[in-house]
Amino acid sequence: MSRIYLVRHGEAAAGWGAHHDPGLSDRGQRQAEAVAQALEPLGPLAIVSSPLMRAQETAAPLAGKWGAEVRVDPGVGEIPSPTDDLAERAAWLTEQFRLTWAERGDDLHEWRATVLATLLAMPADTVVFTHYVAIGVAVAAATGDPEADVRPDNCSVTILESSGDRDGGAETLQLIELPRQRSTFVG
Repeated sequence: MSRIYLVRHGEAAAGWGAHHDPGLSDRGQRQAEAVAQALEPLGPLAIVSSPLMRAQETAAPLAGKWGAEVRVDPGVGEIPSPTDDLAERAAWLTEQFRLTWAERGDDLHEWRATVLATLLAMPADTVVFTHYVAIGVAVAAATGDPEADVRPDNCSVTILESSGDRDGGAETLQLIELPRQRSTFVG
């Protein structure tokens, strides 16, 4: 059994429709320092991050406290956009929040399966720095509700346990603690 601490990245310096890969804002940096201080007593544990700068910059303070390396894993990355055009990306993401998972395309079902497989494969207790939708996917799987309405705040922590038989049996995620919630603006 592995405990997984999903941390939503700190506040980004730019919105999803304004920059392809922003780092953290000044407030996001402060949030990253605060979550590192809160998580420090748990470790050192393995640290995994999405490839995006805002997640990696959020992971850096905790890695520094633990003297640990951050393993970058695209399996916990952001929901993939079908376009690089920033205005189109923002409109697309806004539309995705209106759809159920049953209404979404196969590419997003593949992405969701990859996120879950990546989390289930964590061999030990791990802190994972990731994104809003990825955390929602994990909570939905853990609760058995594909449409679970989870709105993780920046630098909030969601706690899951991965349990089951790693030798071919069914492995599942169990929800231990929901994140601090907020309303996210996409733009």
